[in-house]
Amino acid sequence: MAQLRIALAQVNPVVGDLEGNCRLVVDTAHEAAVAGAHLVVFPEMVVTGYPVEDLALRNSFVSASVKAVHALAARLAEEGLGELPAVVGFLNRREGVGARFGQPAGAPQNSAALLHGGEVRLISAKHHLPNYGVFDEFRNFVPGDALPVVRVRGADIAFAICEDLWQEGGPVTAVRAARAGMLITLNGSPYERAKDDVRLELCQRRARETGAAVGYVNMTGGQDELVFEGDSLIVDADGELVARAPQFTDALLVTDLRLPDAPDPAPEADRVDGVRIVRHTVSARPVPPYEPEPPLVAPRPDPLSDTGEVYRALVTGLRDYVRKNGFRSALVALSGGIDSALTATIAVDALGAGNVHGLLLPSKYSSGHSVADAEELAARQGVRTRTLAVQPIVDAFGEAVGLDGLAAENLQARVRGTLLMSLSNQEGHLVLATGNKSELATGYSTLYGDSVGGYAPIKDCWKSLVWELAEWRNEQARAEGAAPPIPENSIAKPPSAELRPDQLDTDSLPDYGLLDALLDAYIGTDKGLRELVHDGFDPALVERVIRLVDRAEYKRRQYPPGTKISSRNLGRDRRLPITNRWTP
Repeated sequence: MAQLRIALAQVNPVVGDLEGNCRLVVDTAHEAAVAGAHLVVFPEMVVTGYPVEDLALRNSFVSASVKAVHALAARLAEEGLGELPAVVGFLNRREGVGARFGQPAGAPQNSAALLHGGEVRLISAKHHLPNYGVFDEFRNFVPGDALPVVRVRGADIAFAICEDLWQEGGPVTAVRAARAGMLITLNGSPYERAKDDVRLELCQRRARETGAAVGYVNMTGGQDELVFEGDSLIVDADGELVARAPQFTDALLVTDLRLPDAPDPAPEADRVDGVRIVRHTVSARPVPPYEPEPPLVAPRPDPLSDTGEVYRALVTGLRDYVRKNGFRSALVALSGGIDSALTATIAVDALGAGNVHGLLLPSKYSSGHSVADAEELAARQGVRTRTLAVQPIVDAFGEAVGLDGLAAENLQARVRGTLLMSLSNQEGHLVLATGNKSELATGYSTLYGDSVGGYAPIKDCWKSLVWELAEWRNEQARAEGAAPPIPENSIAKPPSAELRPDQLDTDSLPDYGLLDALLDAYIGTDKGLRELVHDGFDPALVERVIRLVDRAEYKRRQYPPGTKISSRNLGRDRRLPITNRWTP
């Protein structure tokens, strides 16, 4: 058996920042070298960031990526890292082949490169291109047809990219025929609730199928609506977990393994299941025996609940959206309700209290406890606030235009939205929309009012999850001996938009527990009316909720981006026409 020390580099690149991403690779490779690694592997598209979306269709961007990866190989050697083989993801171009019908012009490819000795030694491209959920890879890339097998210190290691591990056939099938001792996949796999267990089970299944250990390196950080939580891992050929990196933080997972000696001579198979097996030798001689270091298996926080995991995803998504887009502070309208309270708390945890500004915008319908709860929240968390009374502006506008009924109610929200965006323009804050997924699904929000903002942290959280997250965050504070950040009254009181006297959400919507269950079935699984009724929902309620959801599509198109935490968010996961007469 060959001994090998492998470093999986769980890092946070920025889309389009090729120079910064390459610097990140070099810095992390230095850490891997100091740790004595024989191989370091980085995530999918680490050189360009991921996902690049239609940047892949710009020839200038593809050319810059190719140039950057060659320069990166030379830079690693210049900094004394040339003998440490590094595998990085980048955007490449399939050379020598013209455009094909139905494929993107320029033949861009989601690729991996082996860097060693100052040069790019081997390139392969992703074989399976996902075209579901948030992925549009058939639009952006053309597939590859090779499985690279690299001999490092006497062991053969195969490499694949993300979806290649998830799909049957192709590269996975070729691994066994190649008799590789390990398969390592480069991943840009977005966070979803409970997905880490799915990944582990997948790696365990693939290990048993291929007879090879499996390494899974995933990126971290936020990119627009997506969050990558890392959770890189290694399982042995029997599927037993060997090492695991923490979630939502950069990490270098350095692990000592014993892998089968590389076969000599190599198997003659050169094409399996439509995939070419391409071999390259970095070093054939095994390392002398050494004492292995104990592997890291980072504990899973909250093993009985994923609420804390969701909360950390929301913090990560907001933090990186602010940081990567050059904002320094956030502005939140504090109503005293649960949605704005949770949004502000996430912002404080992501950015620090000194970078979060609260704005109180009471009207004549605002209850005394709402103002008091907002002030209490700000005091508990150290958020600076100011108060702007909106009623004089609302009255002046109403007199000028002559509004009543729903239009007058919505005017209050639109005045508030205008004030928020005006302060954003004046002072440079990022306005955070505070709406939740239940409101967004049913259209229970005012366009150009409470829907304004640059980012919506709880956009993918059902209202019932909002309460759950608030309770979890308070309980965490108590466990740490700190005061709960969210006032209990904000959690306990019935939710209300407070746009008319004694208004409650239940005046317009069903109880949120029932509503969220119905919405999750309709939106999350695409069940139609008959299926929902069969599941036990009241037929009249189903018809009403479906009508609300379908009629609100135009509002959702105009809502700010927000962190995706579910398998089906109200964004790129679910794309329906606005003009639509189909009723399920």
